[in-house]
Amino acid sequence: MARIAGVNLPREKRLEVALTYIYGIGPSTAHKIAAELELSVDEKVLYLTDEEITKLRTYIDSNLEVEGELRRDGLPVNGQRTKTNARTRKGPKKTVGRGKKAKT
Repeated sequence: MARIAGVNLPREKRLEVALTYIYGIGPSTAHKIAAELELSVDEKVLYLTDEEITKLRTYIDSNLEVEGELRRDGLPVNGQRTKTNARTRKGPKKTVGRGKKAKT
C-alpha cells in the first residue's frame, strides 16, 4: 500500500481518485500531478512501481502543502485563538483535577 503525506492510498482505485484522499489534493490537482510526472491517471495504485511511488512522494512533499499539523491535531487552522475558544474542534473539556489527596 502506498503511503504518501501520511495517508494510505487505496490500492484498488485509479491514481487520479486515490490522490484525492490526501487533504489538499482535488481531482484537478491530481490530474496535474500525474501529467507532470508522466504517469497514467487510469492506472491503479496497485500497479505502480516503487520508483513511481517515490517520485509521487517527493513531488507532493516538496511542491504542495497538504495535511497540516493543526488539522492532524484537531485544532483550528485559520489562526483562531485556542486558549478559551475552539470547543468545536477540540471537543468537550477535559478537566485536569488534583485527584485524591495523598494520605500522610
